[in-house]
Amino acid sequence: MALLDGLRVLDLTMWRPGPYATQLLAQLGADVIKVEPPGGEPMRMFRSHFDLLNQHKRSIALNLKDDADRARCLELAAEAEVFVEGFRPGVADRLGVGHGVLLALNPRLVYCSLSGYGAEGPLAAVPGHDVNYRAYTAALPADAVSPDADELPVADMAAATMAAFAITAACLKARATGVGDRIDLGMADVLANWVGTVPTAINRNGGSGPVPGYGVYTTKDGQKITLGVVSEENLWTATCAALGLDEYADVPFLERLGRVRELDEAVAAAVAHLTRDEAVERLGTAGAPVAPLLTRAEMMAHEHFGSRGVIHGDTVGSPVRTAVHPPLPPGPVAELDEHQNQTWHP
Repeated sequence: MALLDGLRVLDLTMWRPGPYATQLLAQLGADVIKVEPPGGEPMRMFRSHFDLLNQHKRSIALNLKDDADRARCLELAAEAEVFVEGFRPGVADRLGVGHGVLLALNPRLVYCSLSGYGAEGPLAAVPGHDVNYRAYTAALPADAVSPDADELPVADMAAATMAAFAITAACLKARATGVGDRIDLGMADVLANWVGTVPTAINRNGGSGPVPGYGVYTTKDGQKITLGVVSEENLWTATCAALGLDEYADVPFLERLGRVRELDEAVAAAVAHLTRDEAVERLGTAGAPVAPLLTRAEMMAHEHFGSRGVIHGDTVGSPVRTAVHPPLPPGPVAELDEHQNQTWHP
């Protein structure tokens, strides 16, 4: 018997963070039904990645914009203990599978939303990828260079692991009380929590960015920003518009892959004419996935992480946000063997 035998998980996530989180549950025995869009999750095009993240799951294809398919999803959710979604904030509600609807349908449900910066806060609507989350949380060193294509996606994996932990904890409470919860987990929150507990500098070496517009770029004032464009045409177009690179805006992804050096040097040159704040403002306004490369001190003082409770002054809170059973605030540290004679709390 595996640890999580009998746990029913409905998984609407794609790409890496959500699928890894639900695979962690599946590997411990959870019955995971993976809901994919018609045609399958895009990650299936990269089977060497997809197969590693989706073992021990069952798969069904549903179009949530179709009434009958949405009804089928709600039927499954009514009998599930866990529901996991990785949409941008607000998308699940528009599709009719938001936490309000599902918790009303199934009050014992543990509903986990996994997104880049969380469902609330000043950065909630900002698009991004792993390199952006690391930049905002001081998880890149001051001399960072663009990551290699095979570099470990730290934010993705950290958030997935934290999601599996938070889901399991919420399920314990739901089974004991009959009351479910909504977990709002931001990938950047988890790294902010990690970096906040490590007061020393982080050092690493890296190479060139894998695609144009993905990596670390130096600004006019000697600071750095990160851009997180991957294959998304809209993010590439937004980046070009913000940087005055209109001649490159319509270059499709496959062609960009063949012109990496040329296009990335054009991006770097355009960024070099702007200060860090100017670049973040201009690119952010255009809808590009930009993040400043912050120091630990800047991250600790950033309003986004303070507003989400990840940072409390000069210390750290929990990266997990729940609606019904909130985590404890920062507290005292026990002395060695202080609780030797105590038993479990009732």
